[in-house]
Amino acid sequence: MAVNVIFHTGTHMNWLNQPTRFLFFTGKGGVGKTSLSTATAIALADSGRRVLLVSTDAASNLDEMLGMPLGNHPAPVPHVPGLDMLNIDPDAAANAYRQRVLAQMGPQAGEDERAEVLEQLSGACTTEIASFDEFSSLLASASPGTTAADPASATATATTTATGPGYDHVVFDTAPSGHTLRLLSLPKAWSGFLAGNDRGASCLGPHSGLKMQEVRFNQALAALSNPSLTTVVLVTRPEVGALAEAARTAQELLALGLTHQRLIINGVFRRTVQADAMASAIEAQGQQALDGMPDALRTLPQDTVPLRPRDNMGVAALRALLSPGPTALPPLPSANPDDHGQPMPPLSELVAEFARSDHGLIMVMGKGGVGKTTIAAAIALGLAQRGKTVHLSTTDPAAHLQATLGSEVAGLEVSRIDPKAETARYIDKIMAARGPGLDAHERDLLLEDLQSPCTEEVAVFHAFSRTVAQARSAFVVLDTAPTGHSLLLMDAAGAYHRQMQREFEGSKGLNIVTPLMRLQDASYTRIVLVTLPEVTPVSQAAALQADLRRAHIEPCAWVLNRSVLAAGTQDPLLAARLEGERQQIARIRDGLASRLVVIPWMTEPPVGVTGLQALLD
Repeated sequence: MAVNVIFHTGTHMNWLNQPTRFLFFTGKGGVGKTSLSTATAIALADSGRRVLLVSTDAASNLDEMLGMPLGNHPAPVPHVPGLDMLNIDPDAAANAYRQRVLAQMGPQAGEDERAEVLEQLSGACTTEIASFDEFSSLLASASPGTTAADPASATATATTTATGPGYDHVVFDTAPSGHTLRLLSLPKAWSGFLAGNDRGASCLGPHSGLKMQEVRFNQALAALSNPSLTTVVLVTRPEVGALAEAARTAQELLALGLTHQRLIINGVFRRTVQADAMASAIEAQGQQALDGMPDALRTLPQDTVPLRPRDNMGVAALRALLSPGPTALPPLPSANPDDHGQPMPPLSELVAEFARSDHGLIMVMGKGGVGKTTIAAAIALGLAQRGKTVHLSTTDPAAHLQATLGSEVAGLEVSRIDPKAETARYIDKIMAARGPGLDAHERDLLLEDLQSPCTEEVAVFHAFSRTVAQARSAFVVLDTAPTGHSLLLMDAAGAYHRQMQREFEGSKGLNIVTPLMRLQDASYTRIVLVTLPEVTPVSQAAALQADLRRAHIEPCAWVLNRSVLAAGTQDPLLAARLEGERQQIARIRDGLASRLVVIPWMTEPPVGVTGLQALLD
């Protein structure tokens, strides 16, 4: 294919100058954390360093990006000498954690005792602490034979993990911001909890041996707060929401003692066709967002990475992502907005179908950054406009529902499941229920156990269950957290369901309805998967759908958001991305989705009632 355009990248890579041992890439979902962290790891390995690339995202797509399976042990990346990769898989980590706990019990423990411990270790909090245990081991081993607080000696010694050889750098591809903050806060939280707890955490089993991990947790905390060892790279896009979340993350990281931060602005677009309305709008929106950058980011060292013509899949594309040289673009393809095939129903038609009922749960799910919050708000608005009573809520720690909706709407209640508030409520409830029957010492011990960081996961699940139950008499539209954390919430629902089945097995006259049963009931729950017309978001939506189906939960529709193909463009860089959109639309329609809604890229951001209404027109 002949070349007609030379695209100049303008990439700046100052974050690769004198990199620290640990590099954390974090940010709002969909901003390019995985692409940039992986490209950074490749660049460091190409320079002759030994590098470990670690994913802490339960919904990681590193396997697809690098064309190799993910595992919980370091594995060499093909065609990149010096680079290994591992994924902290929550299920694998939890299973390994349980086995270590059982091993600590010794041969004298009976089968009943072992079964009891396994039951105690079946909850969501065990999964969290197990994942965190693996994460902290990578940090705690920063300086064998030295303390992490000794930067001179630490820097001179290669990182030695418990699972592999020494590494000069460990690059973390993290989950979206809210859950990364949770992960990075755990060393401090668990260190503080263990400092005054000689018994361990009962929610993790009486033989968990958590107290034995105290030294490791303290070492991890020291490594994180040492600017000579750790850098947090905040990744954002030239978008108001992404920049605002990066600013919030920066401030919360400072509060945790992580002072060494950088900012990368990814996907910066500059038009080449002045008369193209779509290109002009995209560039103007980006520049407006950058002009309004929060003060918390302006003081940080900054780098920019331009929008690329293709998805960053494969080692060659990832190497090119950070290349400072020009890139050749193919000839301008057809940009017919209707060339994605037969007409597809608008979002309003899907809302009208939901509105035929008087109640129900609508869960909007997908990878971070695909527009879940916007789509959830638009669905809730559409239902309220049809006279329905609607509760719009979110499980996302980085939620911004109110900012998206902009103003009050008759019949529509907006809330969020606040982890801190729910944890306080849960602790108060347990103390009120169990405290009166205990003496002062026993109440102190109970409260001490409830102060463990994993209580938050339990509390959030209980809040989620209450929200699900509200759909018996009204519409509940739930804007879920990014894929990985939503799957952990589903796992918690499954664990609770199995617990109820065991406890009430054989009981007559009882009608037990668990949250999982409500999620499996297609007349009660509708799952809407939101994605973008790109390889990675579609693959993650497909993987999420497969996970849901294994839990006997069937999505009712897919929403393909921000389609430039549906909007139309003549800009060479944007047009170069259209063929990829066609492929993803065909991929979805050829077996992934029984129903597909395509939403064009909007020249005006769909924020506020007026903006959301445009999605429904």
